[in-house]
This record gives sequence, structure tokens and C-alpha cells, in this order.
Amino acid sequence: MIRLNLPDYQIKLSGTQEKPTIFDILRNKYVALTPEEWVRQHFIHYLIEHLDYPSALLANEVNLQIQNGKKLRADSVLYERDLHPKIIIEYKAPSITLTQKVFDQISAYNLLLHVDYLMVSNGMENYCCKMDYKNKKYLLFKDIPNYKNL
Repeated sequence: MIRLNLPDYQIKLSGTQEKPTIFDILRNKYVALTPEEWVRQHFIHYLIEHLDYPSALLANEVNLQIQNGKKLRADSVLYERDLHPKIIIEYKAPSITLTQKVFDQISAYNLLLHVDYLMVSNGMENYCCKMDYKNKKYLLFKDIPNYKNL
């Protein structure tokens, strides 16, 4: 896997050369090591270890259901203490350019969850925006904010 624009952490790998796995601290198990999973694990550790996000309020692979029965899966969600979703996080492989299509995808999830913040990362670029529903716009942050500044 390639070096990301995120801090290193104590990576736990397992599996075989043909089917490598990486330890997911939120799901507490080894999962298939894909380029997107490589980004997810680095980003989650960055949030927890460097920006003080509480791991107990983060979840990976969150299932969402739309009224017509279609199911979506958010890559990660940060919940508030009352378990109301606060942030949706979408990951892409480092080779995927973060285009409007990626933001449209996370916006579709947000139609269901109506969160305060959206984050997107491909490990090379990281974006966070705060939703302003009243004025129908969003504020893009220069950096990913520390948990206490949300």
C-alpha cells in the first residue's frame, strides 16, 4: 500500500499475501485490506489519536435504509453522545480523485441522516464541511477540526 497524507500508526496486518487483512479498531476484527480500507484505518486513527475523537462514538460500515427499501452503507459515522449522527465520513482509494460525484454520494447519505458535518478522504486529500441548512449552503474547513471544536 502507498504512503498517505495522514499520520502513521501502529498498523496490524494479518491474512495471506493473496488475501491480506488489516485490523479495524472500531469493528474489533480483521477486515479485507483494500485501498479504501487502508485509507479508512489511517483516517480513523488520525481522528482518534491526533484530533481526540472518541472511538466509542465512531462506527464503520453503517447501514442506512431509504424509504423504497434500497440500502446504502456509510463508510463511517460519528455519533453525538445521545447517539444522533453528527458526521458522515466517506473514503475513496488514493487513486480516486475527489470529484463532485464523491460529494454527491455523501450528500445522498446526508438526506437520510441530516448531520452537521461531512468528511471525505482519499488519504491524499481530506475535506470537511459544516452544513448550514438554514441558508442552504456549507462551510468548507481548511483542515479537519479537532473534536472539541465541532
